[in-house]
Amino acid sequence: MRILISLFFFSSLVLCPTVKCQDLLTFEKFEELEKELVKENDTLYVINFWATWCAPCVKELPYFESYNNEVKDQKIKVILVSLDFKKQIDSHLKPFLKKKNFNSQVVLLNDKDYNSWLTKVDDEWSGAIPATWLIKGNRRLFAERDFENVAELKEYVNSFTNQ
Repeated sequence: MRILISLFFFSSLVLCPTVKCQDLLTFEKFEELEKELVKENDTLYVINFWATWCAPCVKELPYFESYNNEVKDQKIKVILVSLDFKKQIDSHLKPFLKKKNFNSQVVLLNDKDYNSWLTKVDDEWSGAIPATWLIKGNRRLFAERDFENVAELKEYVNSFTNQ
């Protein structure tokens, strides 16, 4: 029994040595995520829906990370919402996060009843990712698209903040 526990502990450290990654915040329902992470205040929430199996998502994640590092002292919060499969957290998501070492907040949304929550983000969302949702107070803006670079992401965010 001790050997199994030791092996489990050791594999957890090797796969994901940071507390941030080991304690990946997981939401079973979209409403839980929305209630916990999104507040109607003067903070701008930049929420990116992505998955490790989505090549365009992985390509644009560094743009969100760069943007997050640039605005870290402002009232802007970047949240990377992984839609990876829960059974692949240890085999795909945690190793990916360990390798990338993101400063942005990463959470897992495990609500696979997409039809119950996609329209809560945007009436027109087909469910395709990457997708980005901006929230500030009671204002919302949604983009079902990927960004080609950090400048394009900043332009999108600025178009929302300058309204």
